[in-house]
Amino acid sequence: MALDPQQRAEFVNCYTRVLISAWSDEAFAAKLASEPRTALAEAGLELPAGAEIVIVTEAPEGHEQGNLDLQVALWETGLETGRYELHIPATPTVDPVELSEGELSDVAGGVDDISECYYCCCPCCCCT
Repeated sequence: MALDPQQRAEFVNCYTRVLISAWSDEAFAAKLASEPRTALAEAGLELPAGAEIVIVTEAPEGHEQGNLDLQVALWETGLETGRYELHIPATPTVDPVELSEGELSDVAGGVDDISECYYCCCPCCCCT
């Protein structure tokens, strides 16, 4: 069963939420390992009661880790078979030595001198 463009976008959004939560929240990562149905539901991926859920943390032989098209295809297969395989790779790490000056600038939001940064998350009168 192929997903239509809207269903694909919804799946990708939920799957992305699962990845980010697994990488940034140890409690969510633990729940994903012990209670995957509950964790996936929290991220918006509701599965049928009888579904088999397989969480893969290492890329299978011959598969590139982080391949979104592969994950979508696995989800579509799950819709047909009831066996849902989700690839949840280890938290990615970025070595700052590998970043170019432009990429570092993008990470810093383009601010050359942090002392010139007057950004705040709230629109209150105390921020200048």
